[in-house]
Amino acid sequence: MKLTKLSLVAALAVSSAFAGGDIAPVEPVVEAPAPVVESAACNAKTTINAKAVGYYYTKDSAGTTDLFKKDTSATAGAITLDVAHTLFDGVTANFSAVGYVNLGDVSSNDFEGQPNGAYFNVANLTATFGKTTFVVGRQLIDTPLVGGFDWLLAPGAFEAAVAVNQSISNLTLVAGYLTKWRPNNSGNTWVNLVKIDNGDNYTVGAVYGLDALKVSAWYYNVDSGAVAATVTGGVADKYTAIYGDASYDFGAVNVAGQIIATDYNTAIDSTAYAAKVTAKVAGVDMTAAVSNTTDNKAGFVGRDSMYTSSWNTFASNVAVENEDTLSWKVGASTELAGLNLEGSYAGYGDEGSEFDLIAGYDATKCFNVAAIYSLTDYDVNVNAQKDAENAFELIATYKF
Repeated sequence: MKLTKLSLVAALAVSSAFAGGDIAPVEPVVEAPAPVVESAACNAKTTINAKAVGYYYTKDSAGTTDLFKKDTSATAGAITLDVAHTLFDGVTANFSAVGYVNLGDVSSNDFEGQPNGAYFNVANLTATFGKTTFVVGRQLIDTPLVGGFDWLLAPGAFEAAVAVNQSISNLTLVAGYLTKWRPNNSGNTWVNLVKIDNGDNYTVGAVYGLDALKVSAWYYNVDSGAVAATVTGGVADKYTAIYGDASYDFGAVNVAGQIIATDYNTAIDSTAYAAKVTAKVAGVDMTAAVSNTTDNKAGFVGRDSMYTSSWNTFASNVAVENEDTLSWKVGASTELAGLNLEGSYAGYGDEGSEFDLIAGYDATKCFNVAAIYSLTDYDVNVNAQKDAENAFELIATYKF
């Protein structure tokens, strides 16, 4: 799932190792040139981007109803306006406003939890002094175990203070302190993380990239684990976590590995590790990954970034207490006559699985459509379902 251009990672062009691996394929998007409005009187510069999104979602509700029925379908539209205004040299104010409306008549299926609404998903000051950049306020954050992914009408976001330093060649140092979180699909609901367990929620990380080698290491302190568990299905306990990954591109083959060690306050601790191999064969990008989670789920806020995670399933969430849970995933992607295609199949534990098929087409430089079909077997989850669930999503995006 893609991140918008206001992402801290995208803005600073940090190595892909920063993200620790995508959790799901991306619908293809072509960026439109940004119009620039200059004010001679104030010597200011403003950049404006906008997009309109139409989203249709339907599922068969674990065999109890069929696809494309009113009770299990939702349709909505949203307009996102991104504004960046240079206050003075090195300091920029960034805003991203989202307005949306649901078109269906089943209120329980409404995107963002309301028939219509609007909110500022991004509102921050970004200041660069030499090789150090500070971002303070509402922002999109992309780290391996704390981040928001771009799904449905808008990506999840945070209120935070983040510092990024690139004084050392090929090395990026990151430190962030989080105060609020807007989970995906939650409307204008900002969870105050500081008021939960008198919590301090922060992360520090280092990302190194030189030629074919990419390495990253992160430390997390999350005192608001109960909130994260409610939204993502994780463990309802505060924790600290250590994350590391490394990849090497041999040219024809890329090999990557990652590890997550979570130390919970009262719950059983967890260790997770994964490996991934990617290669291009006859113009097709092939991927194979395997992971193992020991004793409990990994700690994360927003998403877990494990190589075996899929469109609907966080691989960490299939873990069983006091057991080893083995997961695997294979996938392939290619472009055919302008159509971007990606398919994957993953197995989770003893019974759970997911099949995803994603197609994206750029009709013009500013208009694209994407379709996602998924078949997910949730048998390994706590709330076990007897039948696999089919889902279909259709997305149309116009940038102007």
